[in-house]
Amino acid sequence: MKMSFLSVICYFLCCAYASTDENKPVQAFVIPHSHMDVGWVYTIQESMHAYAANVYTSVTEELSKGKHRKFIVVEQEFFRLWWNNVASDSHKKKVRQLVKEGRLEFILGGQVMHDEAVTDLDDQILQLSEGHGFLYETFGVRPRFSWHVDPFGASATTPVLFALAGFNAHLISRIDYDQKDDMQQNKKLQFVWRGSASLKEQLFTHIMDQFSYCTPAHLPFSNSSGFYWNGVALFPDPPKSGVYPNMSLPVTKATVDAYARTMVENIKQRAAWFRTRHVLWPWGCDKQFYNSSVQFNNMDPLMNYINKKSKEFGVTVQYATLGEYFQAIHQSDLIWKVRGSQDFLPYSSASQQAWTGFYASRNVLKGVARRASSQLHAAETLFTRYCLNYPDGPVAKDWALTKLRALRWAVSEVQHHDGITGTESPRVSEMYMQHLTQAMMSVDELLAAIILLPHNLDSKGSNYHGKGFVALSSDVSTAQQEYQYDANGLLFAGAHQTLEQHVIVYNPLAWNVTTVVNVTVTLPFARVYDDAGQAVPAQIQKSALSNMTYDLFIVVDLGGLQHRKYSIKFSEKPCLRSSKCGETFEAKSVSFERLSVQDWKKTGRRLLPVLSECYKLMFDQDTNLLHSITYLQDKRNVEMTQDFWEYQSNGDVRAGPVSDNYIFSANGSAVRAYEAVRMEIVPGDVLSEIRQYFYRNESDDDYAFSVVTRVPRCFGTNVGCQRLEQTYSLGPLSVNTEVVFRTSSSLRSERTLYTDNNGYQMMKRTHSEFTNNTLARNFFPMVRAAYMEDELSRLVLVSERAHGVSSQASGQLEVMLHRRLWNNLPWNLGYNLTLNDSSVVRPTLWMMLGAKGATSQLYQRAAIELQHTPVVMPIDRPREEDGKGWSETKPRGSPPPRALVLPPNLHLLSLSIPGWNYSSRHDVHLARIRSGQHRQPEPDYDRVLLRIMHIFEEGEDHDLSKPVTINLKDVLQAVGEVSAVEERSLTGTWDVASMQRWTWKTAEEMPIKNVSSIGVIEEPFSVTILPKQIRTFFVYFKSSCRRL
Repeated sequence: MKMSFLSVICYFLCCAYASTDENKPVQAFVIPHSHMDVGWVYTIQESMHAYAANVYTSVTEELSKGKHRKFIVVEQEFFRLWWNNVASDSHKKKVRQLVKEGRLEFILGGQVMHDEAVTDLDDQILQLSEGHGFLYETFGVRPRFSWHVDPFGASATTPVLFALAGFNAHLISRIDYDQKDDMQQNKKLQFVWRGSASLKEQLFTHIMDQFSYCTPAHLPFSNSSGFYWNGVALFPDPPKSGVYPNMSLPVTKATVDAYARTMVENIKQRAAWFRTRHVLWPWGCDKQFYNSSVQFNNMDPLMNYINKKSKEFGVTVQYATLGEYFQAIHQSDLIWKVRGSQDFLPYSSASQQAWTGFYASRNVLKGVARRASSQLHAAETLFTRYCLNYPDGPVAKDWALTKLRALRWAVSEVQHHDGITGTESPRVSEMYMQHLTQAMMSVDELLAAIILLPHNLDSKGSNYHGKGFVALSSDVSTAQQEYQYDANGLLFAGAHQTLEQHVIVYNPLAWNVTTVVNVTVTLPFARVYDDAGQAVPAQIQKSALSNMTYDLFIVVDLGGLQHRKYSIKFSEKPCLRSSKCGETFEAKSVSFERLSVQDWKKTGRRLLPVLSECYKLMFDQDTNLLHSITYLQDKRNVEMTQDFWEYQSNGDVRAGPVSDNYIFSANGSAVRAYEAVRMEIVPGDVLSEIRQYFYRNESDDDYAFSVVTRVPRCFGTNVGCQRLEQTYSLGPLSVNTEVVFRTSSSLRSERTLYTDNNGYQMMKRTHSEFTNNTLARNFFPMVRAAYMEDELSRLVLVSERAHGVSSQASGQLEVMLHRRLWNNLPWNLGYNLTLNDSSVVRPTLWMMLGAKGATSQLYQRAAIELQHTPVVMPIDRPREEDGKGWSETKPRGSPPPRALVLPPNLHLLSLSIPGWNYSSRHDVHLARIRSGQHRQPEPDYDRVLLRIMHIFEEGEDHDLSKPVTINLKDVLQAVGEVSAVEERSLTGTWDVASMQRWTWKTAEEMPIKNVSSIGVIEEPFSVTILPKQIRTFFVYFKSSCRRL
């Protein structure tokens, strides 16, 4: 066949280029780094003392001695602690110069390297913003590259968020071992990732090869680890001699050639797995570079030796930052394959090592972390409104911001990939809990001050700085009694009641809500009035958790970001009417006998209905279990049972694979975790409650597990009755058991389920068969939501903390709620990572059943409402007893503040005063920094950070998936009069108009759909938000929040 002249020329040029490229030496980018876990085995304080502070001190000194030397800094928590508490003025001056020269590069830039499986979208953005705000204010730099080398699997949400933050490239490492092997052999470890099916955002992604973020550990000529000349960090104290264990042999004339050949061989091995001749060679590992002098003084001559013999070795080496490596890849001008919105979860490191156990490890910590995040959101919104409405109010702004910053720090810290995952040692878990609960108590005080002081103190008087209030509870629902402030997180309310009590209820969402809150009280009879003096519907009954207390359920009607005061009038005597005091229904329980599993001969004969406007639940009196649910709108019945099952785990490594903090490895299929069930039903006007108690042994006096299902009635809208609220209690577990709550139904789901990525988007999870470990490898992380469906119906679960979920049979959904493990693996014993967790956990799930279209409209919002339930603050106000028992006086107060309400498909992600002080103009901010004005700036109270998110996917719903245009000035009138709006990057450090991200050539053209409207603010103040889009703004108001 003849070739055209042009074809011949093109062929010649391509082949010539390829041939020339093949003859070029491999270019290795040696990237010095230290992987510094913010927790894991040792506490923050222990790590700072043993090695972390020395990393930054010695790196700063050594980089200043050689212009060729470079280093990357990843997480900010350790660096900020060093900068604020350890670094001298001389160190700070050197750091600023190194940053200016580009030899000290901040990458990722978050407070921590967050986990990607069990962290929530809100908290990922928070911790990233905290680190980025510090870096930009202090150095004027904005990270452009990620370094997510250690999270246990990779979420598709992460590249979306990093793209919105201005990143040019993303780096990950831990994905399934067999998937990495395949991608490695086929040179597919680099691609462009479009993490969202609805957005056009994409990010170049690099997966580290099999050596991950460490250098080769084995040296054929030495018993010591390779290329770690400073050895292994010692705890609790660094050795005074400076001699550490396992220090590599020094580079000398006798050893340099052996070192060089080992390094070159590894570089070439890695080069074969990538498309370019540029090799990323990470030099470092866990807890390295605390003695940077010995590190660089050995690597310098080794690199010189290799470069002198580059023709022989076919390799050149150079110190580099991550940015320099990615720049070389970008300039290669190759065309890259596109990966869609699939994630890399779950993660297995070997055939019998499925890292799916940590989805449920340390369930209490997971719950406290999420409650702290919710409290922070409430406090941020409330403080912002207070600042703008009471600029001269009595709450000192600096005092308030200090409280908020402490909670921001604690919530950010626990997002570490060995934090909220539950994979840390017990003492580190206790550290996280202490930091969270102390900060939560302080913010409780702030909330009380903001709510009460404007109405109780002369605003012209002295400012309040935290003297006089006791911490008040931010949630007194019995569902939250799992954690108490003295131990686990939240304060139990109402130990001593007076005959009158007031509670403030705050709605932290920018939606109007009608919902039920629970206040635990000690008197049996009560009436409830709102701030207009009107009686409100309520229900009082004996508590499911204690015979000494009562649950008072109050129907509250709240506008967006609105708080109202409710007055509770108590009596020790019943009302004249037998079942109702005013609008308060006195509910009584009906008990059913305990039934043994062995006696379940015939079932389904005696069915007992529990009804609401949305559902008919049928309970089987032959088993005391749920039998079926009918969703009344479509009159469709689904058979369904729910109960507790457990997986038995092996504790002896000699007998086979073991479960631990990270890994789930069951001995076999789950077994029923109980022998008998007892049931109580409490019918009511506000809600009905079904209490089921599961006994491990038939003869046990105490139950091992319980589930309380609340069936709300409708008040004003049918949304409230669409959900069934379930709270579970389980623990202490037997050792080496992992307990799941199993829902078995008649849905023909074919073992396919859907789980969320970090509360942002849903992932389809099809059951897969593997040669080994099929059961464990089919568990997936559920952060906010999971569902299964067939052609007619969908069953949705939404959660207030992360769990592991699986579908081991068609129509079945298992939620792993708790784990308690011990094994004799030396590594686990040495680091105390066996997860002997004897706690009692009380997580909550909301369940919804209905047609697929109907549930699509509900579950996204329901997941957010469960995360951000109203904040309830009881106010003990004793009054004189008048002997009447019931007061007929109806209290009247000031009207509630104006509501801030967004459309139903938009969610207010953030409304806060960050306090970072930098000019919105980058050139102005850099000029201030370069002028030598390094003094810590005063907090900026006038800049308000606003984030709004579209919660629906494109095409998910006919109406709610459409783009939404809002006028920010109109929407924010409830807060104040807007004077100016600037659109910013996700973390606030970029003006989006100037944020130019790299473009990468791809084999697929960018979809035309959803062309971004970022940076476009129509006049006057109108913005359009597309499906799944997050838009971030700086907002300025005419009534500024002046600093006092």
